[in-house]
Amino acid sequence: QVQLVESGGGLVQPGGSLRLSCAVSGSIIRINYMGWYRQAPGKQREFVAIVTSDGTRNYRDSVKGRFTISSDSARDTVYLQMNSLKPEDTAVYYCNAHIVTPGVEYGYDDWGQGTQVTVSS
Repeated sequence: QVQLVESGGGLVQPGGSLRLSCAVSGSIIRINYMGWYRQAPGKQREFVAIVTSDGTRNYRDSVKGRFTISSDSARDTVYLQMNSLKPEDTAVYYCNAHIVTPGVEYGYDDWGQGTQVTVSS
């Protein structure tokens, strides 16, 4: 019933920028946090960035100063602005949210289907 839909992925040259978005829909009482993970071919999925409901943000070291995560609580949407992109940023990017829905006491993690980001000349 709850759905996370990513958009904004694509092909970009090194040094370029992309802006990803993820909208959460369904019967939602509260979202405790939203974030982004990524997975490159042959690699494990890795944490990229997170923003909590109080606005606290955290990033993996390799994207600090280049990526910015933000959220729009009114729209249940999270964004990832990616600047100065490098080939090593190439991966499938997944939206993640910790969601409280009706009848659920503690909430749970949900995931989007992923969007491809390719950084190449």
